[in-house]
Amino acid sequence: MDLKNLREVCVCQETIFQGRLLRLNRDSVRLPNGVETTREVIHHPGAVAIVALEGDKLLLVRQYRYPIDQETLEIPAGKLEPGETPESCAQRELREETGYQGKLTYLGRFYSTPGFSNELIHLFSARDLVWAPLDADDDEFLGVERIPWVEAIRKAQQGEFQDAKTALGILMQAGKTRD
Repeated sequence: MDLKNLREVCVCQETIFQGRLLRLNRDSVRLPNGVETTREVIHHPGAVAIVALEGDKLLLVRQYRYPIDQETLEIPAGKLEPGETPESCAQRELREETGYQGKLTYLGRFYSTPGFSNELIHLFSARDLVWAPLDADDDEFLGVERIPWVEAIRKAQQGEFQDAKTALGILMQAGKTRD
């Protein structure tokens, strides 16, 4: 087998579920060795997440997450709307979830779970925050909390955040700050 070409080729695609946010496909694929198998893939419109810094404090959002049946503490985040740029989505989500807007800096992007989803998350940092609230979505119930930036870095390094985008966003921003 040629390890230089690991690409799997889609032979047949079937939509199992189409929701308002996600689409689930069952794809038949041909592996590099010629064997056919099945992949279940969740298609996602993409998202943003924002490391919002107010002086030496990090703004976090506390919310209940139904799939894991618990509250989480996360950086502000949300999904891209059709035709929306990641930067405008980040400003909108920051205002909806925290009430602030700020000067955005692009930190990078990553796939949240590439083993079964194509969700691509764009990470930003936000500074120079000013109060400019937008109404939150009808299905969101959020509380904003502030923690010292050095504590946020420590918590991310020690695995205390249960949300991967939060830990990665903090560590990416901390790495940029050191450079």
